Amino acid sequence: MAKLGNKKIAILAADGFEESELFSPLDALKDAGASVDIISLKEGEVQGFRHMERGKSVKVDKEISHADVNEYDGLVIPGGLYNPDALRRDEKVIAFVRGAFARNLPVASICHGPQVLISADVVKGRKMTGFEAIQIDLKNAGADVSDEEVVVDKGLVTSRNPDDLPAFNKKLVEEFCEGKHDGQKKSVAA
Repeated sequence: MAKLGNKKIAILAADGFEESELFSPLDALKDAGASVDIISLKEGEVQGFRHMERGKSVKVDKEISHADVNEYDGLVIPGGLYNPDALRRDEKVIAFVRGAFARNLPVASICHGPQVLISADVVKGRKMTGFEAIQIDLKNAGADVSDEEVVVDKGLVTSRNPDDLPAFNKKLVEEFCEGKHDGQKKSVAA
């Protein structure tokens, strides 16, 4: 059954993404019928990791400078030790993330991925989780943080680590099926 057959989803990833946190949601989205673009800071491929070990790479469909948030129905930001750090320093990425929230799109982020949301200033007042080490960063940025396998707040889906992927994938497909969520726009800083 193609629940997401009419949806186009963006996955933001840079070198150093956690392999399972990109490929597992990607497979779940495709299995649900979604069209998915991997968007990155550069053309070609980006290198994944399995924690500290080099993993599989993935082909980039669009460079961020050519990506238009208006073409998408949802956004996924995987974690990894290096991926969020590279993404959060790019102004075009931050603008893309803010644009997704301003358009009320469902957004899913796992592990260290919510660091990008902190930099985009879209976490204040939101119920969230993330990797244990960044939970204090989320709290300091104004999020209401809990240590659960998946937290859903008005279209925002967050999880802690690869062990949470089954629950994360189930909820992100569910939220992307529901479509736009009015609560997203409220978290965009003025």
